[in-house]
Amino acid sequence: MAAVVAISSSCSLPLHSLHQQKHLTFRPITLSSPEKTVTQLTKLPIRKIPGDYGLPLIGPLKDRFDYFYNQGKNEFFKSRIQKYKSTIFRTNMPPGPFISNNPNVIVLLDGKSFPTLFDVSKVEKKDLFTGTFMPSTALTGGYRVLSYLDPSEPNHSKLKQLLFILLSSRRDHIIPKFHETYTELFETLDTEIAEKGKADLNSGNDQASFNFLAKSLYGVNPVETKLGKEAPTLIGKWVLFNLHPVLTLGLPKVLDDLILHTFRLPPGLVKKDYQKLYDFFYENSGMILNEAEKLGISRDEACHNLLFATCFNSFGGMKIIFPNMMKSIAKAGSDLHTRLRNEIRTAVNSAGNGGWKITMEKMEKMPLMKSVVYEALRIDPPIASQYGRAKHDLTIESHDAAFEVKKGEMLYGYQPFATKDPRIFTRPEEFVPDRFVGEEGEKLLKHVLWSNGPETENPTVENKQCAGKDFVVLVSRLLVTEFFLRYDTLDVDVGTSPLGAKITITSLKRA
Repeated sequence: MAAVVAISSSCSLPLHSLHQQKHLTFRPITLSSPEKTVTQLTKLPIRKIPGDYGLPLIGPLKDRFDYFYNQGKNEFFKSRIQKYKSTIFRTNMPPGPFISNNPNVIVLLDGKSFPTLFDVSKVEKKDLFTGTFMPSTALTGGYRVLSYLDPSEPNHSKLKQLLFILLSSRRDHIIPKFHETYTELFETLDTEIAEKGKADLNSGNDQASFNFLAKSLYGVNPVETKLGKEAPTLIGKWVLFNLHPVLTLGLPKVLDDLILHTFRLPPGLVKKDYQKLYDFFYENSGMILNEAEKLGISRDEACHNLLFATCFNSFGGMKIIFPNMMKSIAKAGSDLHTRLRNEIRTAVNSAGNGGWKITMEKMEKMPLMKSVVYEALRIDPPIASQYGRAKHDLTIESHDAAFEVKKGEMLYGYQPFATKDPRIFTRPEEFVPDRFVGEEGEKLLKHVLWSNGPETENPTVENKQCAGKDFVVLVSRLLVTEFFLRYDTLDVDVGTSPLGAKITITSLKRA
């Protein structure tokens, strides 16, 4: 789910059209565009790409076990950077045999080479959303949904435009429905802590996230429909069947690998679950399905795409981003909490500007809060992996050398390394709350890449930047703002889950 791990394309529902609405517009950041990777001429020394793929079958299996079990993701990449003395090298990416026909990739692990993956004049994105394998279209109604389409394909622009239309038509519901839904979540957390001394943020956030998306985008409370409170569970099972080749569930490694990474799980096992979700969206999407027909998209194909964008991309993004963000804020300590609540309450309660009510304009007057959100997206990007296939011969630069890539070769980037590049960021491994405050801080935003593109650029129908880039930023800002209007501080225990951090709240101090 920007948004799941190991996904690489349109990651959420869009707020792109809100750039046209004065009362819901982010302040433009007038910064120069990131430098384009040099493809022919370079002043850096040309170096052969180090690394290899090993023997057939044996090499991919060894790399898979290193990636998931023997080393783990971070050490897998770190050890190879040290071995090859390069942030660009060859290796195999999971799942490999017997799901992926070709696991061979060229890895890009620095902030200079990584943006090559966003340039659709250089790389093709067809069927690469999940990497070196593509889940069965039986999991998406028989359609290749938007995330798997390259911008050169005719349906890409139609489907992405449909998402822009959806958000434009529902823009006035986002802030009030977020307040309504997350107030309910906070009340539930208060009750749990009072009764048990602790509260599980993840499960409550999962239900709140889906309820918010349904209310704000489709005008319906799912709890009052046949779907009830089932959505998070149904989505979780369906996402597992999509992503199991690149996930681990913490089982004994031989069993975990055999079940998840060796063969595809049968889509038929989640067919009934998926149908329940489809029925919910079809019954509550009449207006947007009418718009789809005007664009030349069938109602059935549009509904499968709306389901995917809402459940996989948007719900998945909120499922990962919100716990990760609250983890970072909680661990930063009481000094940050004090600064945030003072800034937020002062801006929200500003005289003559709507009273004690959150607005886009008021949030623009919260530089620390905005920086905290960007820093959370930098240090824990929800979309960890991006893929692209070279459209033609390329010369790709790291900070230290240039490397020649042949047409058709697969490029892969692990974003947490690119966004913690020590040649770009000082104290790159640390959560620095005010990193993006001020003119110099804003210049660094072009290196925040969570949306499958620089934060200083915008999604269009011609690129693969996350259709919901601004939407994700907005709801993340809303979470921090709503939280510190209600609470002074929090303490948490942090665990792990297959998708992001597992957060147990141990203390909440009300304002």
